[in-house]
Amino acid sequence: MTRSLDATERIARLRLARTPRIGPVAFRELIRREGSAIQALDRLPELTRRAGGSLRIPTPQDIEGELRRGEAARARLLVLGDPEYPTPLMALDAPAPVLWTRGDVGLLGRDTVALVGARVASAAGQRFAQGLAVELGGTGFVVASGLARGIDAAAHLGSLATGTVAVLGGGIDDVYPPQNAELYERIVAEGCVLSESPVGHRAQARDFPRRNRIISGLSRAVVVVEAEVRSGSLITARLAAEQGREVLAVPGSPLDPRCAGSNDLIRQGAGLCAGIDDVLRALERPRGLFEPPPSCPHDEIQAPDGNLSQRVLALLGPTPISRDDLIRAAGAPAGQVMGILLELTLGGQAILTEDGKVVRA
Repeated sequence: MTRSLDATERIARLRLARTPRIGPVAFRELIRREGSAIQALDRLPELTRRAGGSLRIPTPQDIEGELRRGEAARARLLVLGDPEYPTPLMALDAPAPVLWTRGDVGLLGRDTVALVGARVASAAGQRFAQGLAVELGGTGFVVASGLARGIDAAAHLGSLATGTVAVLGGGIDDVYPPQNAELYERIVAEGCVLSESPVGHRAQARDFPRRNRIISGLSRAVVVVEAEVRSGSLITARLAAEQGREVLAVPGSPLDPRCAGSNDLIRQGAGLCAGIDDVLRALERPRGLFEPPPSCPHDEIQAPDGNLSQRVLALLGPTPISRDDLIRAAGAPAGQVMGILLELTLGGQAILTEDGKVVRA
């Protein structure tokens, strides 16, 4: 069993997670290298000055404000390192540092399948999603989705009785769309709602890819029911494939633009889903998805070599590159390159993305 974090360390992790330019990758690297969020916060001013930038680290009073808002929303905070933190998310390259939850947290540890699709969905698509959710629940799966109109709402309705998880883009108290307020309350009572965003945050376009990454990360498989060519559901499918999850799509009429994206997924190799049997067959393949990543030996941040810092920065451009490729191109030890990337990120010159890549800011 994972040992509970000290209360002071939990607050420090929330402060670190809410610090500008500290995304999941930088959060994980700082804690891995410094040993704790408390020590990482102590080092941040020095690291930021070295990178020629500045950061406003949230004060304990700022964090107390978020905690009060969470308490007012009757929400529970999960910090990476807590025993209740969802095991499937821990297997990601860079897990979400903190999660706010309402409802039954125990659902986050059960086998999950995500059902996603069009907001303006056909009646047939919604009926299929709700029916598949009922069948998945009957075989013991929790169903995850994003509380949007259309397919998401149908998936939640079909799985309320057996276990459903709604992942929000905004804060845990930001019900979007407002028309789903009643469904939100039912999920809080019978399922689980969670969010990576601060309590009180109103969802913006940039929040939904992070939400989608959590939906796919929680799940063993993602089923796309209907999706246009430019659809957030396709982002969820891509993230699922990158995370090693199964991706399935429901075939639809070639005359319906709502099915163009999901049909294209099948052309690209996604599994065809005509019902529960297709999902179960896909999940029979041995995956070992949820094994925790191997622990990395502790190593100190090495003072970057000036020439190497310039070389790493010069290697970055507007096109994202994987960290492994960058390390190979730099021809330097991984610890040194990651130390430089952290400083470039803190200085606002680079961005460490959640999908394992880095890009020049």
